[in-house]
Amino acid sequence: MMTDRTSLRQKFLKKWVKGLQMYSSPKKLTTVMERKRFIRLSADVALASARGGMTRWSRALFSSALKDSQDKHFDRKIPGRAKGKERKLHESITRKITSRKVLKGIREGARKKGKTPSNRLPARTIAKRLVKKRTQLLRKIVPGGESMDNVSLITETLDYIISLRAQIDVMRSLVCLSGHLDA
Repeated sequence: MMTDRTSLRQKFLKKWVKGLQMYSSPKKLTTVMERKRFIRLSADVALASARGGMTRWSRALFSSALKDSQDKHFDRKIPGRAKGKERKLHESITRKITSRKVLKGIREGARKKGKTPSNRLPARTIAKRLVKKRTQLLRKIVPGGESMDNVSLITETLDYIISLRAQIDVMRSLVCLSGHLDA
């Protein structure tokens, strides 16, 4: 397992550096936002290619990058979409937290009065709903997750987490290395 993580990190770093070198022209990337989008896109492509397109999430990342790169002005379109998705995700999480607080307040109020809500659901139903909601959220997070069955979704998610962890390790190492070089 350790050698797999190490080799995955090495593959990712090699492919990411190669991708960054191919398009590192300062004329193309003038603003900080353009550079940020480029780094993220190149990191996604490098991560997917490090897995060799053997997983559904890696093929979904390739497809997304290809779709974005075919358009001449894909740089302008990426942030709006990403912002929208991130905003929707943040709003849904906020809504869930708020609704939990409201429900908690209602339950506490009912307990204080010595009453229990008559429309209380069995624990099994609540657990099924919670699993369904979390599965739907997972489908949104994992690239290509919308078209997977539950078993594949879990398998792909685990592989995606391992790959993201390798990506984070490489990026952290680069940050530490650049910090040592600046000092």
